[in-house]
Amino acid sequence: MTEVVLVDVADRVGLVTLNRPESRNALNRALSGGIVDAVAALDADPGVDVIVITGADPAFCAGVDLKEFGSGAATADRPEPGAGRNPWRGVFKPRVKPLVGAVNGAAITGGLEVALNCDFLVASDRARFADTHARVGVMPGWGLTVLLAQRVGVARAREMSITGNFVDAPTALTWGLVNHVVPHDELLPFALQLARDVTTIDSRAVQRMLQTYAEISDTTVAEAWDIELTVSKDWEGQGYDLADIEARREGIVARGRSQKGSDA
Repeated sequence: MTEVVLVDVADRVGLVTLNRPESRNALNRALSGGIVDAVAALDADPGVDVIVITGADPAFCAGVDLKEFGSGAATADRPEPGAGRNPWRGVFKPRVKPLVGAVNGAAITGGLEVALNCDFLVASDRARFADTHARVGVMPGWGLTVLLAQRVGVARAREMSITGNFVDAPTALTWGLVNHVVPHDELLPFALQLARDVTTIDSRAVQRMLQTYAEISDTTVAEAWDIELTVSKDWEGQGYDLADIEARREGIVARGRSQKGSDA
């Protein structure tokens, strides 16, 4: 039987691929559980620093498998009321490592929520995004009303949710839903290169930075300033190796020159 989730690891980057292309990677119980387990396993793997998630063409994820959902099978093992869709926030279990979404096609409703639960997104020029929860007659439970508004602003998020209209890749870039749009054939190489860029930074620093972003998203602006200051002081209190910092600074200068030209 075909595996519904494919996992590959290379150069300290874990790649998770939703693999139900005949169903446009719709989320049945096997696929939903599979991506949760795959991301959790890679997050715990000491040989992995960054995770990339994508879909098998032609779609990223068409949302919940409505045939299975309608039969009741998809909700048979849902936690008791009050516990949320999962006993944690969002699609994935709590993680410490970066998760990059490589959106290769349509990301719809639950599929859009999978994408939104990534730290940032790279989109193929074939990607399209839609929130059709209300059109289907269900309500989101993986953080869409929080995460979509954070990405595109409240007014645009409301428009997407109460019209169900599709947003194409160029519009998603303009709105801030995705960070980059690239030709379809370049999507995975581009996303994997970004992930490899992350692996060149001390993983402890990357994980602390992501944790800080997560902590301040749960509070007020004033409290967020205090959280960042506390983290900075605690980090500084561990002491610095000045020679190591200087070596890193020189590496950053060289990298900047290679990316922007010799006059950087």
